[in-house]
Amino acid sequence: MPRPLAVAFAFLTRLPVARGPVDELSLGRSVAWFPLVGAALGAIQLVAAHLLDGALSSSLLAIALVALHAALTGGLHLDGIADLFDALGGGRGQRDRMLAILRDSRIGAHGALALSLVLAGKLVATADLLGRGIFWPLYAAPVAARWAVVPLVVAFPCARPEGLGRSFHDHAGAAQLVGATAVTALLLLGIGSSAVIPFACAVLAALALAVYLHRHLGGLTGDVYGAAIETAELIFLVVA
Repeated sequence: MPRPLAVAFAFLTRLPVARGPVDELSLGRSVAWFPLVGAALGAIQLVAAHLLDGALSSSLLAIALVALHAALTGGLHLDGIADLFDALGGGRGQRDRMLAILRDSRIGAHGALALSLVLAGKLVATADLLGRGIFWPLYAAPVAARWAVVPLVVAFPCARPEGLGRSFHDHAGAAQLVGATAVTALLLLGIGSSAVIPFACAVLAALALAVYLHRHLGGLTGDVYGAAIETAELIFLVVA
C-alpha cells in the first residue's frame, strides 16, 4: 500500500493497517486518498446491511450500522462535532476562548446535545432508507463526506500555527484536490445521477460550516475537519 494511502487509512479508521511514526508530508499527501477510505467504510456498511437485512427491523439495523461506522472510525469525527459545538456554545464569540475549548477533550452540554442530534439524524435517515429498500447511500455518503473535507483542508487557512490540522494543510495542495476528485468520480461512477443532489448538498453544508468558522476563528482546525465530515454525511443521508 502506498505510504500516503496507508496513512489515510491509519488516521481516519481503526482498520488493521500498518501504523507507526508519520511524517507531515505523508499526512498532507494522504488527503488525496480520503474518498477511497470513505469507500472502504461504505462498502463494509453495505455488506453488513445486506447480510442483516431481513434478520433485523430497519430501525435496529440502522442502529447497528451507525454503531459499526462509529466503531470503524473510532468516533474520531464525532469527537470533532462535540468539541466544535462546545466551543460555539461556550466560547461566547471570543476566538481565544473558542480555541481553548476546542483543545479540551472533555465534553460539555452543548457538545453532548449536538452529538445526540447528529446520531439521531443519522439513525432516522438510515432507517428510512432501509425501510424503502434503498442501500446505495450507505456506500456513497462516506465517500462524499471525505471528499467534502478536502477543499477545506486545501483552501482554508489554519486557525493555529501548530497542530494536526496545520500538518494536513501545509502539505496538501491542488494536486491532492485533483486526485481526490478523480478518485471520487471513479468510486461514484456506477451510482449515476441519483447521487448528484445529495452530493452537492453535503459539500455545500461542509463549505458553509467552514466559511462560518473561518469568520469566527480566522481559520480551521482538525476538529472542524471532523465536524465537517460528520455534517456532510448527515446531510447526504437526509437528502438521499
